Amino acid sequence: MDALLYALVIVGVIVLLVARQARPQRIGGGDRKWLVMPVIMVILGLRQGHIVDAHHSAVSTGLLAAELVVGVLMGFGWAFTSRVWTEADGSRWSRGTKGTAAVWLGGMAARVGIMGLGALAGVHQSEGALLITLGVSFALRSLLLMHRAGALSSRPAASYRGAVADRVWKDRV
Repeated sequence: MDALLYALVIVGVIVLLVARQARPQRIGGGDRKWLVMPVIMVILGLRQGHIVDAHHSAVSTGLLAAELVVGVLMGFGWAFTSRVWTEADGSRWSRGTKGTAAVWLGGMAARVGIMGLGALAGVHQSEGALLITLGVSFALRSLLLMHRAGALSSRPAASYRGAVADRVWKDRV
């Protein structure tokens, strides 16, 4: 694939996944569909190749490691700033908050900074590295949200005079 097509794929996937974070999403028990798009992103990133610049391998590897660290931190940040709740019917849901948007903006600013350092050092940077780190971020977020939602189901139901209350439990952020 050429660079323009990769850029379009990156923008499209980011828009799709961020839009999904902004509205309530049902978290199904054992449902792995949330991991499909991040895995595709990682595969496309690896398939592109040339992730490490052969002429500046040490600096390029360091920048890739820094970007992966930012990706992992973004995944954790997104997962723990997202609201998770259980509806009265027992279904589990999540939705991003203002904190999630702040983590998103901070992570993107850090990525731009890393890319700027790479450009100043004369390192060739591929779109593959960005796809891989975004895929890692989204996969980690999804796994942590599924874990948090699974933890909700182990909470005892609230009761009122022997009957289950109609209250909905929501996770505080």
